[in-house]
Amino acid sequence: MDDTDRKILAELQKDGRLSVTELGDRIGLSLSPCHRRVRALEQAGVIRGYRANIDPASVGLTFSAIVFVTLREANKDSVTQFENALWSIQEITDAQRLFGDPDYMVHVVTKDLTSFQRLYDERLSALPSVLRLTSTLVMKSIFQNRPLPI
Repeated sequence: MDDTDRKILAELQKDGRLSVTELGDRIGLSLSPCHRRVRALEQAGVIRGYRANIDPASVGLTFSAIVFVTLREANKDSVTQFENALWSIQEITDAQRLFGDPDYMVHVVTKDLTSFQRLYDERLSALPSVLRLTSTLVMKSIFQNRPLPI
């Protein structure tokens, strides 16, 4: 990865809808080489995809919580089963495995407290190998999906 690739990535983080022509103009590269570089970054998995960044409140998702999860066991099978099960809960928008205790941190969005309580009681607590759940409510989101410092 060179400086030109980093410039491409920085511009696409700002606006993923840029045409290759516009992108090339911004970084000083002609159409064909710019297109080849973007394609190579996509194929290498550096660019994971493109999507709209939606305001949760505008689609009725006004409640947000961080849930810390501690597993009964952290062996390979338990971890794999737990992580695979997370994908079935679409209200989980972010999930990270942590060192130490707790084992995971997941960010959950729902329409309200009642919906969160139902999700917590019926789905989160039923995830494989869960020993303990601890949650904290998000008071205010300062920023999300911040561009990487490339």
